[in-house]
Amino acid sequence: MRGEQRDYTRGPVGRAVLLLAVPMVLETVAESIFAVVDVYFVAKLGAWAAATVGLTESLLTLIYTVALGLSIGVTAMVARRIGEKDPDGAARATVQAIILGFGVAALIGLFGGILAPHLLAVMGADAVMIEQGTPYTRIMLAGNFTVLLLFLVNAAFRGAGDAAIAMRVLWIANGINVVLDPALIFGWGPLPELGIMGAAVATNIGRGTAVAVQFWFLARAGGRLSVGWKHIQIIPATMLRLWRLSATGMFQVFIGMASWIGLIRILAGFGTEVLAGYTIGIRLIVFALLPSWGMSNAAATMVGQGLGAGKPERAERAVWIAGFYNMLFLGAIGIIFWVFAPTIVVFFASVDDPRRAAEVTNMVGWGVQCLRIVSTGFVFYAYGMVLTQSFNGAGDAWTPTIINLFVFWLFELPVAALLAYGLGWGPNGVFVAMTVSFSALAVVSGVVFKRGKWKEKVV
Repeated sequence: MRGEQRDYTRGPVGRAVLLLAVPMVLETVAESIFAVVDVYFVAKLGAWAAATVGLTESLLTLIYTVALGLSIGVTAMVARRIGEKDPDGAARATVQAIILGFGVAALIGLFGGILAPHLLAVMGADAVMIEQGTPYTRIMLAGNFTVLLLFLVNAAFRGAGDAAIAMRVLWIANGINVVLDPALIFGWGPLPELGIMGAAVATNIGRGTAVAVQFWFLARAGGRLSVGWKHIQIIPATMLRLWRLSATGMFQVFIGMASWIGLIRILAGFGTEVLAGYTIGIRLIVFALLPSWGMSNAAATMVGQGLGAGKPERAERAVWIAGFYNMLFLGAIGIIFWVFAPTIVVFFASVDDPRRAAEVTNMVGWGVQCLRIVSTGFVFYAYGMVLTQSFNGAGDAWTPTIINLFVFWLFELPVAALLAYGLGWGPNGVFVAMTVSFSALAVVSGVVFKRGKWKEKVV
């Protein structure tokens, strides 16, 4: 928590995993709170607003794809260089990632900002959602650089073992968002009442401030990861290696993210109330899964640094320990979600207008169904998340990419459509397909991981 420098290639493996995981879990808790805070306040504007946020999040998957794909590459390269005791190489890899991030963000921001209403229409938004929700979508897409850079620089800090710094900047961003979100949505004090647009403004201000703090930490001398003027240059060979690794990572993330777009497109056919209930349910699920990504990222860092230090057995042991810890955590969360789902969903869907009682009841009902059905797969997915990130930490991004392709595109989407429409299960068919896919991902990843080919990758 204090950010003390440690050598994670030595000492007890379980202790090293926990020391890395605690700040990483707290970092991802902060990121998940972004989503929960937004949907909590936005849902009070009506089902159309919650549904608009859900559709916009699906559009933002392109940005998350790029950010997470580049993050896979920079984490693997930085962790490997740190394991090899080459901090200058780690700094150079970080700079190349930031340059790539700026370029991609400019393109996405330009086209996303211009085409926002058309993109909402393609996603199935109705006339009210397009008319009132376009400002929110436009700001979120145009301000995408805050997401990209926040993800990329934190990935570099995690790869270097500076997880406490990544945690701190996310909490700064989240603290600003928690205060500004309701203030700008409802017009507290001297601030204007911006409605749904206020949520987008608050989120981008919070994340933008966090990016500025990240750069300050990078420029600070004496850290495990420190970027000086000598590192700020385009290095074609390093950028090409990073791009090759990250391009595979982007495709890997795109497969998973595109499946979410496919699922929400299937659900859009069942109406606004189903979409709103799903948005609340899935935000709560993300709230539970993101902390588990902290444990998974700890495993990825241990794998990268372990391989860099020439200790593959230590890397493998760290993965299984992290998977066990993750299973205990997500299993407990799954039980809580199943038992208390109605109470939790009502908290986020409640409104004061009695004229909307029927709408809220339906929205809550579908949110509860989503939460209960999907959370039954948490125990399996706990291992799947850790194993996937461990392949990436080793620089073996193709293996989880191929697994994701088969599990999510060739299995999950067809099964979801079949169950929802072909067999008449409705939205529950989509939720069941998600649960089965999570479980299949874990089983297949475990079998492939045991073969050990990932230990031979060179980054």
